[in-house]
Amino acid sequence: MFIDRVKVRLEAGKGGNGVVAWRREKYIPKGGPCGGNGGKGGSVIIVADEQIYSLDWYRHKRVLKADKGKDGGTNLRQGGKGKDLELKVPCGTLIKDKETGEVLHDLTESGQRVVLCQGGRGGIGNNHFKTPTRQAPNFATPGKEGESSEIELELKLIADVGLVGYPNAGKSTLLSALADVKVKTGAYPFTTLHPNLGFIQYQDFHRVYLADIPGIIEGAHDNKGLGLEFLRHIERTRLLIFVLDASGIDGRTPADDYRVLREELAKYDTELLQKPYFVVLNKTDAEESKDHIEDFTRHFPEENPFQTCAELGEGVQPIRDQLKSFSLDDENSQSVVGY
Repeated sequence: MFIDRVKVRLEAGKGGNGVVAWRREKYIPKGGPCGGNGGKGGSVIIVADEQIYSLDWYRHKRVLKADKGKDGGTNLRQGGKGKDLELKVPCGTLIKDKETGEVLHDLTESGQRVVLCQGGRGGIGNNHFKTPTRQAPNFATPGKEGESSEIELELKLIADVGLVGYPNAGKSTLLSALADVKVKTGAYPFTTLHPNLGFIQYQDFHRVYLADIPGIIEGAHDNKGLGLEFLRHIERTRLLIFVLDASGIDGRTPADDYRVLREELAKYDTELLQKPYFVVLNKTDAEESKDHIEDFTRHFPEENPFQTCAELGEGVQPIRDQLKSFSLDDENSQSVVGY
């Protein structure tokens, strides 16, 4: 199951207590205080890890606690430090305040670390309090409580390319054909219920990562269909591919679909339409596709769409070549649209 949003309570470890102890050795009847200090409690640290792809591990977690510090000992023995709790999350995870929704941290790079809750300080043993006028202090201090925090972890996938389209437009099939990955496909809407990730690796070992999000329908910005649940996963992409069904099998035309998709993205976040993009007309093997392609060209003459049948692998290689030529680090990449 793909989990991309969870709420948890984090608790750092309490510091160990200082102790009251006295030196008792033969021939030293008045040895004085020797109580040691308590150890520091463990902290809660969140680490971004590129090997993790979802927040599934946290699905049934409600409270996560770091270890407590150990109490001090006799003969000035220092209590052991509590073990830090390191929580690994996918790259692209936002850490938000549970109550206010404020973004506290944005973990985008693998290895990035955030100490979210500091462990409590250890208590002080009675040896610390001895003075020339107070040579036998019979008290110590307890360890401090660790910090706690209630947070929300929200994942926004990090990919170079986002596939956008209506349900049953063939996005998952296209991802499978481009990236050679096994993705669930079917001849019915909403086959994809969670985002899929894949990558194309070229002979020079350059990789382009692709994200296929569940289908968008009219009214998605009002939370219809799968609504807003997965739209955020294309916010970090650098390039959009609009995948349109050229067969019109669901009673819609690719021109209408394209218009609605752009409207829904604009209503969700206008910045999405500022990204570079190109259009793919899929399912061109259907008899009705020729008329729909001509209709699309009349309505959007400025576009120069790819024409593919992803299921048969036809027209896929030109898209691979286009994605390779699209340099994500090139300042002029905004102008690379179509082919």
